[in-house]
Amino acid sequence: MTFDPSNLVYNAAGLIPAIAQDSLSKDVLMMAWMNEAALKKTLQTGQATYWSRSRKAFWVKGETSGHMQNVLDIRVDCDRDCILLIVDQTGPACHTNRMSCFYTSVCDGFENEVMRPVTFSL
Repeated sequence: MTFDPSNLVYNAAGLIPAIAQDSLSKDVLMMAWMNEAALKKTLQTGQATYWSRSRKAFWVKGETSGHMQNVLDIRVDCDRDCILLIVDQTGPACHTNRMSCFYTSVCDGFENEVMRPVTFSL
């Protein structure tokens, strides 16, 4: 069956949550929003393309940082209202220079930073 992005369930703003997962480590890297056009661009280019709600514009992950997401597979959840991108991540996925945006653990009512920013030595 041919995949048709228009058959997904988008929210009232025309967006769908897109979760990026590293293909090798299986770590959840980040969550961002896509509209139908961003998903189509992702399918066409193989590069994760999201929709910026604040800028109201497309953004290709890594276009300024070089930390690209090459999309290897796209999974659709059972309700068709969320997608999972299986990606080959180049460098950190988070704008804070961490490998994942999910670097804060909440346990027993306390926050704990479980991942430090990546540092580069020249």
